[in-house]
Amino acid sequence: MGMERLQELAPFVKEALHITARVANALCFLHVANTYLCSGAKLVGPSMLPAFNHGNIVLAERITSRLGKVGSGDAVLIRSPENPRKVVAKRVKGLEGDVVSYVLDPSKSDEQKTVVVPKGHVWIEGDNIYETRDSRHFGAVPYALIQSRIFLVVPACLPSLYYYLCLYGPRRTSDQLAKQLDSHLQDLTGGDVGEEIRMRM
Repeated sequence: MGMERLQELAPFVKEALHITARVANALCFLHVANTYLCSGAKLVGPSMLPAFNHGNIVLAERITSRLGKVGSGDAVLIRSPENPRKVVAKRVKGLEGDVVSYVLDPSKSDEQKTVVVPKGHVWIEGDNIYETRDSRHFGAVPYALIQSRIFLVVPACLPSLYYYLCLYGPRRTSDQLAKQLDSHLQDLTGGDVGEEIRMRM
């Protein structure tokens, strides 16, 4: 009786082991990709306005920084020299040897200062010079603090779409999104525009 029961369970155990192996492989791939290739981040705060908004989700690749190819003008994720546990988004304004001029305190005056970026360092600034802490406050930072280069802002609809796909599956997701669109159109027009659209389709 015990052997028969084991034989009945064997296919389920085998399938469970296969699923476990697939999950482990996927997690390993994600770890390697996040560490060496590409990662995502949610930006917090106004320091990179108007290029990036508070709450933007961005993708950043790590290859450019590892190869030493980050250039002036690139937006990067960089470990904060003031708090090493924080990673912040800033724009590279100067590389080693570059002469950089900056306004000391733009909220009070137009007084400028000029510096030469030391070897092995970069000069970083936030795009919103009125609300940012950057190299104007703590000087040039070591190039090694650069984690990755931002290359894409994820459209705001994608995280919601991913959530619905995980929750409902592809078919029910389209139904849910259609309902939301219908509701939104009715709010805007006060009528049954969504019903008209569906009938024409």
